[in-house]
Amino acid sequence: MSACVPTRDDHTSRSWRQSNGPGMKRPHSPPPPRRGGRFRIAGADLSASITVFLIAVPMSLGLAVAMDAPLEAGLVSAAIGGIVAGLLGGTPLQVSGPSAGLTVVTAELIQIYGWRTTCAITIGAGLLQILLGAVRAARSALAVSPAIVHGTLAGIGVAIALAQLHIVLGGSPQSSAVDNALALPAQLDRLSPAAPLVGGLTIAILMAWPRLPGRIGRAVRRIPAALASVAIATAVAAVAAPGTARVDLPSWRSHALPELPQGPVLALATAVFTVTLVASLESLLAAVAVDKLTTDRAGRQSTESPASAVPTAPPVRRADLDRELRGQGISNVLAGLLGGLPVSGGAVRSSANVRAGATGRASTVLHGVWVLLAAGLLVTALEWIPLAALAALVMMVGIQMVSYAHIRNVHKHREFPVYGATITGVVLFGVLKGVAIGIAVAVVIALHRLARTRITVTDQGGQHLVVVRGQLTFLAVPRLSRMLGRLPQGGDAVVELDGFFMDHAAYETIQDWSDAQTAQGGRVVFTGRSGGRIAEPASAAHSCCRPWTPWRNHHCHDRPEPDSVHRDRGTRADAGSEHHATATRPSPGTTDTTAADTTTDVTSNSTPATSAAAPAAEPVPGAPSSTALPATPRRTGAHRLVSGLSSFQRNTAPLVREELARLAREGQRPSQLFITCADSRLVTSMITASGPGDLFTVRNVGNLVPPPGAEAGDDSVGAAIEYAVDVLQVESITVCGHSGCGAMQALLGAEPDNPQTSLWRWLRHGLPSLERMESRHRAWARISGRLPADAVEQLCLTNVVQQLDHLRAHESVSRRLAAGTLQLHGMYFHVGEAQAYLLTEGASAGTCIDEVFDHVGPGDPSGSGELERTSA
Repeated sequence: MSACVPTRDDHTSRSWRQSNGPGMKRPHSPPPPRRGGRFRIAGADLSASITVFLIAVPMSLGLAVAMDAPLEAGLVSAAIGGIVAGLLGGTPLQVSGPSAGLTVVTAELIQIYGWRTTCAITIGAGLLQILLGAVRAARSALAVSPAIVHGTLAGIGVAIALAQLHIVLGGSPQSSAVDNALALPAQLDRLSPAAPLVGGLTIAILMAWPRLPGRIGRAVRRIPAALASVAIATAVAAVAAPGTARVDLPSWRSHALPELPQGPVLALATAVFTVTLVASLESLLAAVAVDKLTTDRAGRQSTESPASAVPTAPPVRRADLDRELRGQGISNVLAGLLGGLPVSGGAVRSSANVRAGATGRASTVLHGVWVLLAAGLLVTALEWIPLAALAALVMMVGIQMVSYAHIRNVHKHREFPVYGATITGVVLFGVLKGVAIGIAVAVVIALHRLARTRITVTDQGGQHLVVVRGQLTFLAVPRLSRMLGRLPQGGDAVVELDGFFMDHAAYETIQDWSDAQTAQGGRVVFTGRSGGRIAEPASAAHSCCRPWTPWRNHHCHDRPEPDSVHRDRGTRADAGSEHHATATRPSPGTTDTTAADTTTDVTSNSTPATSAAAPAAEPVPGAPSSTALPATPRRTGAHRLVSGLSSFQRNTAPLVREELARLAREGQRPSQLFITCADSRLVTSMITASGPGDLFTVRNVGNLVPPPGAEAGDDSVGAAIEYAVDVLQVESITVCGHSGCGAMQALLGAEPDNPQTSLWRWLRHGLPSLERMESRHRAWARISGRLPADAVEQLCLTNVVQQLDHLRAHESVSRRLAAGTLQLHGMYFHVGEAQAYLLTEGASAGTCIDEVFDHVGPGDPSGSGELERTSA
């Protein structure tokens, strides 16, 4: 963003004038886009590429050893993964290379078909990846249960560790994980000390290197642990065990290239599908992990850097998974053609790249270039590396694939049986069969949970309580019908539904039973888990009463309530969603108390609003049809107020009561003072995704901040500012204007010589904004990417900037600003577009005249309720 904007030389009156001549550019138009190539090399990318290169070389050689493939094939894949996937992939900071997840699969393919046919299988897998990326199937791949994905990778990790343990012990691995486990006792009987000592030294250094203490330790830890462990083990082995088996890189002239595949067509197709599945899942999971690491790094930088500082790294685009899949496919095609191992995105290399400070794909590409140079120039040095050291390195990679964090996560979500079954299947039967076993177990568990419905009937002295816990599907209909049939005909009953789904079969069963009971003089009441009646018909509850779904003036409470109280099968009762339901209600926590000039409220909700639309539901059992509802006039005034309050007490109060009780005990501790207009179209808790205790809100006509020393009668805003800054110790203050502001329209059309009305006596505090817009010595405020639509929008933008100046003039604000404990933000909300814009930091802080409001997109990083400036 440019530092400043030239002031305009033309004179502008209150009427909106815009130059349309060719070649004419208004002073407030956006700066021209930067020109230049897309591929730039920063210093951080250069240093990060060296770090990743030092990790990739020993790991590529180790994976080649683990697969029993030509060692140079690992270097070929590392170079292709870095250069080709780095340039064509959809995740700029992801580093690709030989696939750890395909170690077991590739080793088995080499044993069955030989190396050259395995290269052809790799080409086929790459072509299939390109096809899947072209049909945009990447997101569908992530629909597989995380328990199955992580279980597959963990099973592969167990198989890798068992195979490499044999090499660490000085032997050779067997063909399967089971055979490796069974052969361990015999391997221990013929143990030779050299290889285990080299492997043990490598493992010890790998584990101890990140924990080296002191200043020297911090300096030494800049060397990657993988490189340090292999280098030290190589040096020790050269002196203490010169006879240890070492890397043997054959001449590039004898490098084997692919041949036409030979074997059963079905078996080869299965092999291609298996390689595609594992490589794609590993790459896509790594891409998602890289996105998270990049976001976390950006969050730490914004937290550690002062608000006015320039970000230490430019923003990195989020992963394009389909493009990433196509890039991985092209890399695999080239890797197969050039005799390399299958390629996929690697979590170890990628995380090292992010932590090393990489800012773009240049680091990934350069790492591939360094690997290519090393393959041609460092052959002699690489041949000194002991095989036991590489095997120990890969064995640790396999062990790390069994993540305790993943185990804890799947256990928390009650999916550990799926995880355990997938690991067992992969270890015992192979990757493809293990994935199939995991999917089968997941389906069985899902059906069990769907069919698990507990129904209890309790006699409460003439009235029966029927409690239904769980989902009501056709599988539960026989038991439900049997339990309801035991109730006396024509008796009174209360049915408590504790679940979030009811299919048509269950709905019909309950509806028919309810109709029969009512016809025989009985009374049936349907309640939720909290005991509150389900009183609204489905059409009302679903169409406009669900939080933040589209509505028109929110008049759903104007409909008459039915005589019988019943439940919509698609209505959420509880199901652990209490927190989200609390966060998404527009009513709780927004309490406006209007004064003569200002409206001050403390808005609530503690989590961002979510607005997932519910599936279509059947009418509530027992509710009259829509044709039976009489046409009644819409309620107004007190009726609408009472109806809304009643709806809050019935639907929302049970959900927010606990949180509001906590705030009542502890008191309010808002982090922000939010000054905005009293316009009814601005719902502050909705557009800021805030909740109870988050915002201390001041609302008035025109979001004006009278400067200190203004005439008496305007002290309410100043009092709120002083209370928020000195007593509540808020961390930031935001002044928010909006499109179509009636106050700004009044300023543009009012007569300054008629200050007799209360409205004009208040609007006089906006006259400095009008003068600022008309001044020839100030740059116009503008929106990044487009011009203001008209004079009203221009004044709305300028007014935000001017009120920030008034705000800085308050003694309490200026004192906190000088101490660096308070930040100011300018914000503009376009009502028609439902789009927020934030004023650039320099303009918000008053240090620059570049008054630009930047677009805030749905993918921009958030600050957990704290308004932050997003990158332009």
